[in-house]
Formats: sequence, C-alpha cells, structure tokens
Amino acid sequence: LCVYLQSQVSNTGNIVGGEALVRWQHPQRGLVMPGAFIPIAEESDLIVDLGNWVLTHICHMLAREHMLIAPRRISVNISPRHFRQPTFVQQIRNILAVTGADPTRLKLEVTEGMLIDNINDVVAKMNELNEIGVRFSLDDFGTGYSSLSYLKRLPIHEIKIDKTFVQDMTSDSNDASLVETILSIAKHMNLLVVAEGVETAEQADFLNQRGQVIHQGYFFGKPEPEAAWLAKLKGLRS
Repeated sequence: LCVYLQSQVSNTGNIVGGEALVRWQHPQRGLVMPGAFIPIAEESDLIVDLGNWVLTHICHMLAREHMLIAPRRISVNISPRHFRQPTFVQQIRNILAVTGADPTRLKLEVTEGMLIDNINDVVAKMNELNEIGVRFSLDDFGTGYSSLSYLKRLPIHEIKIDKTFVQDMTSDSNDASLVETILSIAKHMNLLVVAEGVETAEQADFLNQRGQVIHQGYFFGKPEPEAAWLAKLKGLRS
C-alpha cells in the first residue's frame, strides 16, 4: 500500500491541508485505485486493518520535523465498520501516542450514512476524540441522510460538498441552489466548507463569490505520491 495526498486550497490559493488517499502498488497490475479493493475490504475487518495502517502512516508523517515547522491538517477517511469498533477511540489514541503526532493536525472524515446506526454512540466517540484535539469532517454532505437535527448534535468542524453538486453548479440552477444552501447552513453553524471536485476556474470563482470555501480538485492539483506532495510544501517554504 502507498499513500497519495490531494491538496486542499484556500480561496487565496494557499495549501491549507490535504486528504490522504490510499493506493495499492501491485507487482503485476501496477497502481491499483481504491475503487478496486476498498469495497472488498469493507466486507470484513480488513478495512479496520487498512484504516489503522493509513492512520499510522499519516500520523508518522505529521510528526516529521518539516510538517511541524509549517503544519497542515490532513484528512483521513474512516469507514463505518472501523468507526463502529468498540475500541475505535483507543486505537486512535494509541496511534497518536506511538507516533507523537499533534492531534489537532488530524482530521477524520465520516459519512452521513454512519449517523443512522447509533447517533448517541457516534457523538460520544467524536466527543472523546474532540477533547484531545482531533477534528471531524462530514463527507459527501447532501448525498445521503442529511438532517439538520443530526447536524446540530454532531461535534464536527467541517462539511464537504460532494463533487456531484460542484461539477454542475455553474450550469444547473438546482445544483447552484443546493451549493448556496449548504454554504448558508455552514456559515450560520460556524462550520468550514470544503468543495470537492473543483476542476475549472469558473467553478472556483462561483464558490469564492459566495463564501469562504476550501477547494479540492484537479484545478488545484491531482492526488500526488506522498513524497512529491511533501516536496511541494517544502518548496513553498523555501
């Protein structure tokens, strides 16, 4: 396995963080994308092992000297099966302790679908990790079981606008209205917003004209191998 990172960029063009994306470097097939193996891993506790591997890898990266000098927050996707583990919170605590990573630089992305299982358990686990500085992002907002009653209970700091809304918002009035509504909700609830799938200057301008939005997409950079992404950060500081 190997980790790629895709930059998350402010409206002024500064890299403020990144999302960790896992790839499988297969000896015969070459680089295998997550869509080919993550669903299989999701069917068993293999996804838990994979999740802990990515988390450990990212936390080691966060603890490196050059990341400490110019810190960025890194997002890691957490599967519902992994989050439901009774020992999930302790797993995160152990990884942070072993690696020495700053918890405030770790952001865990969770999906809306996870919320319908046991909202009380979800909130309790989030609160435990929030207490030590870990942040949470609600991924693919608007595509699942969106509920403001859920949203107000969750100790999250960020919502991510799904790319299916972003890609057509400049040409489809319904998608434009949805994006504007999400931005309004986020503003009133003091939440950060990340827009996924920003691929054109027109899309970036549309978002910037309507709020403080963090951009993630090919217009600002494709996912890159970890070493290349870190080298870019180092180059920005030099």
